[in-house]
Parts: sequence; structure tokens; C-alpha cells
Amino acid sequence: MARAAGKPRTVYACAECGHQSPKWLGQCPACRQWNTLAEEVAAPEPKGAGAPRGWGVPGAARPLPLREVEARDEERQRTGIGELDRVLGGGVVPGALVLLGGDPGIGKSTLLLAALDRLAAARPDGTVLYVSGEESARQVKLRADRLKVTAGNLSVLAETDAQKVLHAAEALRPTALAVDSIQTQYLPELPSAPGTVTQIREVAARFMAFAKTTETPVFLVGHVTKDGAIAGPRVLEHMVDTVLYFEGGGAHPYRVLRAHKNRFGSASEIGVFEMKAGGLAEVANPSALFLAERPEDAPGSAVAAVLNGTRTVLVEIQALVAPTGYGTPRRTALGIDSNRVALLAAVLEKKVGMEILSCDLFVNVAGGLSLDDPAADLAAVAALASSFRDRPLPPRTLVLGEVGLAGEVRAVSQPEIRLAEAARLGFERAIVPAANARHAEVPAGIEVVGVATVAEALDRIA
Repeated sequence: MARAAGKPRTVYACAECGHQSPKWLGQCPACRQWNTLAEEVAAPEPKGAGAPRGWGVPGAARPLPLREVEARDEERQRTGIGELDRVLGGGVVPGALVLLGGDPGIGKSTLLLAALDRLAAARPDGTVLYVSGEESARQVKLRADRLKVTAGNLSVLAETDAQKVLHAAEALRPTALAVDSIQTQYLPELPSAPGTVTQIREVAARFMAFAKTTETPVFLVGHVTKDGAIAGPRVLEHMVDTVLYFEGGGAHPYRVLRAHKNRFGSASEIGVFEMKAGGLAEVANPSALFLAERPEDAPGSAVAAVLNGTRTVLVEIQALVAPTGYGTPRRTALGIDSNRVALLAAVLEKKVGMEILSCDLFVNVAGGLSLDDPAADLAAVAALASSFRDRPLPPRTLVLGEVGLAGEVRAVSQPEIRLAEAARLGFERAIVPAANARHAEVPAGIEVVGVATVAEALDRIA
């Protein structure tokens, strides 16, 4: 039966990839994800044969031969917040599109407003525009007063119509533009509601075109789903130049800003902040922060030096081995991959003879940091063995190395800067892979002990 005249056509769009289907499907045929299709109103077809729906803005650049493109070194603008500049790769690149995500209330808007204030103060001849789709201008002012935002050239626009926002930005030509948040913006010509796949994709494309053609850095704040991913189609993360995630929150006072994608710098950098009454405060020395409350002479505690981009951080890995009260022992890990913990426990039982697999294993990275550096393997093994034997490790000992399934301790990258950070914080001894001990330049004040196997490492630690 023909569809009634004037009735809008509905489609089912995938929240992961944006694929559209005329009917609901349990699995998206494009990206193969389950339960990601949601109903929304279809965008109207362009009028006229072959008439595309425009994404760009007037005055688009003409094609140039690559050899004629002028490359400049002084491209980045410092935000004045050292931890944010570190994660961005040294500052904001003109024309960059940055997506900032995180849980509600974690501090995304607080960090962004403070950064815009400093950007505006650094460029008094220009204007910085902050667009709020969730708060009125008066509410933004209340938060700005609490954060002591004083820049006179920081403008606020409370608007959810993306077309009006772009017109205002075209007239104002700001030195930086921030949109809080991308899920609240919409285009009137699209019948879908704000926050749907079509709206997010089209709005992000308009802001991307504005950023690239005017060389204005644009910050987009994104909501996250209950799984921790940025709400909207996955194509949103592909469109932007940089994706930053705020981690932490809840009752924890510390926040970790992590780069998950960065076209202009390292994608493994982190920035550490502490939430205070007056806003977010930078933590210049995360190693001292994460080790500040480490208990003395407590079994199940070991310290590792991990790399996050160009930063070396000393972290405490805690382990608790307890008799199981169930038929199947529990494996719980926070801040470290639980599969990795199970692998290391199996190495301890098979290669060292420690009957640990029948026990409940709990492993935690103190301070809320998430680790993906394999150099922390040996520290996790040492913490598990220490808890199992109920014998504490020497207090000023660093444990470093990747553990293989054969029980060998493999070399890690950049051992010199890891040892230098440990020596700076007063560590006197370091258990490292034998390959690193032979070639690394050892800083003054620290003794380096090279080990080839896990069994040898545990013997030398005691």
C-alpha cells in the first residue's frame, strides 16, 4: 500500500556506523553490531537531479599542488593549561576539530571554559566563542564566576540551531569555537530530532567544514553512553582530528584526560587533574600523587614505571590473594586487563610452582589509572606473589619487565627514562629485564638488577 501523502518517511539508523535500513534489524548488516538500529525520520531527498546537500561554507579553497602548499612550524596555540596542551600534542592546531567526551559531571565543560578563558587572554585582539546548548547564558556566567573566568573577549551564545551558530561564527570570526554539546545541536532542514544519528553526522560535518575553511580550532563536547563510548555514530570519531576522553569521576578526586586519537600528536598521552572547589587543578607530578598513600611494609604492593606517550608515571599495583569461598575462583582486576592477570597467574603456577590458580585474585592499580603498558607485567606478578606469601616487597624497589608465557622476562622500551623517574622519587633498587640491565644507562643513586625469568626475579626481590 502506498505511503500517505505528506507523512514523513522513517528509517532505522545504526548508532555505530550510520547505516540506514527501511526496517528494524537485530544486527546491523554494515558493521555487524547487535541492537544498534534506532528509528528516526529520514532526511528529505535533495531537490533536482543530482543536487547534493551542501556541507561546506562559502569561499571554499581551490585545489593546490602539494609542492605549493606552505608549511609552517609555529602552528599551535597554547591553551595555557599544561596538561591539556600535553594531551593535544603541544597545543591547538588551527583548523583542528577536537572531540571531548566523558561521563556527566566529570568536568568537560569546566576544563573547556577554563581553556577558552586562557586562549582569549592570550589573543586580546580576537574573540573566542563558547556555544552552550544545555545552559543559558546566565548559567554559564555563574559557572564562569566560580572558575574566575575574566577574559573580556570571551563571548557566549546559548543556541541549539547549528545553522544560526555557524552564521554567528561567520560574522564573528573567532580565534576558537567551542560547542557544548554536539548532541544538542540540530539543523532545521532535517526532520530528525537532535541527538539522532543523522543530526549528529550532518552537524559535525558542518562544523568540520567551518574549521577547515576558516582555520578556526573547534572543540566539540560529546555525551557518552552507558558503555562509556561517545553517543552517536562511530563516524563522528572518524571525522574529528582529535578524540579526548575524561576518565575518573564519582567519589575519586582525580581526573585523567586521555587521547584516544590525535592526528597532530601522540595518541597515548595523558593529563592528570584534581577536582577542587574552584575547578580543575593540574597535577604536575602524577608519580608522587599515585604513590603518596602507598602503605609501608604491606604485602601485595609493587611499583612499576609505565609510559603514557612522552610521560613516565610510577604507579602502585596492588594484589590480594585469598582462599576462594566458591567452586570457581574469582578474578577481579581494576585498571589492568583481567585476561592479563589470569595469564600472569598461570605463569606463576606453571613456571614458579606457586599454587595460586585455586585462590581468588584481586588486582588494582592505585589512583584510578588504566594501564596498557606490558612493562607492568612483572610488578603485577611480584604483587601477586607477595600477597600469596604474605611477605612485603622492599619499600624502595622498582619492578619492571614484560612477562612471557615461557616464564621469561622480556626487555621494555626506553628503560633510561623509567629509571630516571624512579631515581628522582628516591627509589634505590630496580629489578629490570637482563637485556635492559646490560645496555641501559643507569642514573646515579639506584641499583639495577637484571633478571631473565620470573623465578629469578622473585628470588632477587626478596
